[in-house]
Amino acid sequence: MRHRVAGRQLCLQSDHRKAMLRNLAAGLFEHGQITTTTAKAKAVQPYVERLITIARKRSLASRRLLQRKLTDRNVMAWIADEKMPESRKTSEFWTLPAASEIEFNRYGELRKAPRLVHHLMTRVAPLFADRAGGYTRIIKTDRRRLGDATDLVVLQLVGREGGSQVSGGSSGRRAAADRRTAYAAKLRKEAAGKADKSEKTEKPADPPSESPS
Repeated sequence: MRHRVAGRQLCLQSDHRKAMLRNLAAGLFEHGQITTTTAKAKAVQPYVERLITIARKRSLASRRLLQRKLTDRNVMAWIADEKMPESRKTSEFWTLPAASEIEFNRYGELRKAPRLVHHLMTRVAPLFADRAGGYTRIIKTDRRRLGDATDLVVLQLVGREGGSQVSGGSSGRRAAADRRTAYAAKLRKEAAGKADKSEKTEKPADPPSESPS
């Protein structure tokens, strides 16, 4: 029996499970969305929303509490990565730091970069200043993980997502609906033009006015 045992165990030991939740939360705060399994997304979702609620207070006590619950580490070092294309160095959720804010030493080791807790309190939490809970959402996809074929979902922060729910591009259904609307407006305009033209051609000529005698 699982009396008084809260949360999902995920068939893991407690220390392994805590480390996994911390890593998933850190990835979500850094990138704005992550792809994971349904069970892991449902397990980390309340953990993430609790951290955002703590970060909204912007106090020293909340910062210390976040440092206890998260592994404070450097984030967004991929901005200074030369191998990553410039098109991927963007984010729909917050303003990314400049590449000059990230430094490496002469051996190529990371020396300076934004810290996770500071990033959570200054970039992530202000997005939900006027929102009373519900900071994340789970989007089901048609993809499956290789090996065990378990379902993959997207865990995403809400508020600044645009376009399609998953890819961030334009929705095909919306584009088709816009084309149908534009085509119907064009047909109505052509029909109105034909009606005006027919009225002008069928209108009888005015009889000549008689000059007064």
